[in-house]
Amino acid sequence: MTLYPKLIVDALATVVYPGTKKNLIESEMLADTPSIDGMNVRIVLVFPRDTDPFLRSTVKAAEAAIHYHISPDVKVTIETEFKSKPRPEVGKMLPNVKNIIAVSSGKGGVGKSTVAVNLAISLVRLGYKVGLLDADVLGPSIPKMFDVENERPYASEVDGRQLIEPIVKYGVKLLSVGFFVAPDTATVWRGGMATSVLKQLIADADWGELDYFIIDTPPGTGDIHLTLLQTLSITGAIIISTPQAVALADARKGIDMYQNDKVNVPILGLVENMAWFTPAELPENKYYIFGKEGCKNLAKEMGVPLLAQLPIVQSICENGDEGRPSALDAETITGQAFLSLAQAVVTVTNRRNKELAPTRIVDVKRAN
Repeated sequence: MTLYPKLIVDALATVVYPGTKKNLIESEMLADTPSIDGMNVRIVLVFPRDTDPFLRSTVKAAEAAIHYHISPDVKVTIETEFKSKPRPEVGKMLPNVKNIIAVSSGKGGVGKSTVAVNLAISLVRLGYKVGLLDADVLGPSIPKMFDVENERPYASEVDGRQLIEPIVKYGVKLLSVGFFVAPDTATVWRGGMATSVLKQLIADADWGELDYFIIDTPPGTGDIHLTLLQTLSITGAIIISTPQAVALADARKGIDMYQNDKVNVPILGLVENMAWFTPAELPENKYYIFGKEGCKNLAKEMGVPLLAQLPIVQSICENGDEGRPSALDAETITGQAFLSLAQAVVTVTNRRNKELAPTRIVDVKRAN
């Protein structure tokens, strides 16, 4: 039997690529004329990206089509190329980001997202380039707090790759799974799907040059945290807690997760949220509703800085709900408090970078 290119092309024309619902030839996936040497055939198929879900099945179908329509004796070699450059390897993601800060809490309801949002805006006010990733993929809140729930990021080609363009609001670059799901729809995903989406928001987005990349992590310690630790070299973590004993117990667990020998991410400091309540009509009074200085005492015990004590102020919650975070109002007490927090974060981050080596990406294995 004599092989020639048209035989190969006709066989490939019987294979439908699920991504376009057209055959391989109509989809322009054959890179060049098939190379033939006796009964040896070499072809190159071009796929949209290296993570194409139909890649393996399409390659197998192409080989099977050649064997079926021509001869089972044909030795087929199929190579693949990609229109979009492959995703950067772990350790090479976010090459233009100077500092990656994880904002964490041991439990929910302590105001972690509120602190992350206002910290990001305050860093912008100090003149830094800032990105904010909503890593709470099952309970995203960042779109609402920035009043961008109806925004939908688009993709653009950057250096040969299709990348998601973050939404920009108040000078902060934002990405959240909340931009891709309906606001009133529950996100019910298994762990693998959630972590896959998180990696896309990190690696397949055009974050550009940033001084600070703030990650609003979900409460607790789980799959998302492990994914972040295995994907990014985190500069340091900020732990948010309220003063009461239950919250402090969970804060200890959060601190332990980052300081574990296998993880070894520096704790930049603690933030005591809801430290006291001051009524508007009695601005000099402080009422310690949840206990007094519990987080301050924990910081001293653990040997880490206390970055801020933030009071309970009704406007903080209201401004977050309205999409206008308190840090935007520079003249208010809360605006000044968040600006002071940002200045403290800059100080401890600079000290950390001067005194400690860069954090290594960790290999965390699940416990059996």
